[in-house]
Parts: sequence; structure tokens; C-alpha cells
Amino acid sequence: MNHSRFLAVLLAFLLMLGVNACGCLGGGSGGEAKVQSTTRTTTLGQELEDLDNAHKKGIISDEEYESKKKELLERKE
Repeated sequence: MNHSRFLAVLLAFLLMLGVNACGCLGGGSGGEAKVQSTTRTTTLGQELEDLDNAHKKGIISDEEYESKKKELLERKE
């Protein structure tokens, strides 16, 4: 999977999470606005594990894996 395809899939996934978290898909609130706040935190270990799983499944290439792994490790320092 090329880099732009991976980013497109990742963006779609994150968008789905955001829509689900805010309740934007229906549920007719009768004109009332619902405010919902969700905080999600992941550990470096979880992010690395998710990255490793994506790599093992062939979702991302060796190059993408190494690049993202390096980025995660540098960000958490």
C-alpha cells in the first residue's frame, strides 16, 4: 500500500471515530444540541503495537513502518 493510500485510509478511520464520538450520525436530538467530550489517550507502547500489527498485516510497507516508528519514538522523547 502506498503512502498516500495509507494516509487516506487512516484519515477515513479517524473521521469515523470522530463522527461516532460526537454523535453526528443521526439520533434526532429534537433540535437540541448535544455536547459530548471524549479524551482518548494512547501509550507509546500501544501506538508501536498498532504500528507493528499494521506492518505484519501488510497494510504499510517496511519503509512506512520504519518512518512512522522513528517519528513516534522521537515525539515521545
